[in-house]
Amino acid sequence: MKLRNQNTALLLIDLQKGFDDENFWGGNRNNKDAEEKCETLLNKWRELNLPIYHIIHSSQEPDSKLHKSHPGFEIKDFAKPINNEPLIIKEVNSAFIGTNLEQTLKDNVINKLVIVGLTTNHCISTTTRMAGNLGFDTLLVADATATFDRKGINGEIFSAETIHQTTLASLNEEFAEVVTSEDILNRV
Repeated sequence: MKLRNQNTALLLIDLQKGFDDENFWGGNRNNKDAEEKCETLLNKWRELNLPIYHIIHSSQEPDSKLHKSHPGFEIKDFAKPINNEPLIIKEVNSAFIGTNLEQTLKDNVINKLVIVGLTTNHCISTTTRMAGNLGFDTLLVADATATFDRKGINGEIFSAETIHQTTLASLNEEFAEVVTSEDILNRV
């Protein structure tokens, strides 16, 4: 059955201008065209009049690029909500904690989710894990998310691509089905 016939919601997570400062987040971002993939999916969801939820992070750390006092808090231009698309503001990694997302999805009889956005190993991973645990049929779009290099506990640097791939491997077939944007477009 096509995704369009299953009331499938698109969750756009943390597509905020603050992530444009690669060095702040660890540098060497992978999937440089993730936003392009997100925009393509967003346009398709709008074309089909399917449910869309914009979720952004409001850091409680005043020095964060995602703090509400910083220009980086703003949603990237392509991803700004239109036509009363819901905007959910979260203060932690999971879009389900401290928000009305779960209840809103249930109220709208939405059981299937497509997740895209930033960053793979933080808010994408946490939200995907919770979505799976809450019983949502979840599709995570691998090429529509990205991350940055990370420093390990012993000071070693792990590449963004390694972090991205291991995060996806940890989520796949347990919390979500990891797919590509092309897969989604073929299934919608």
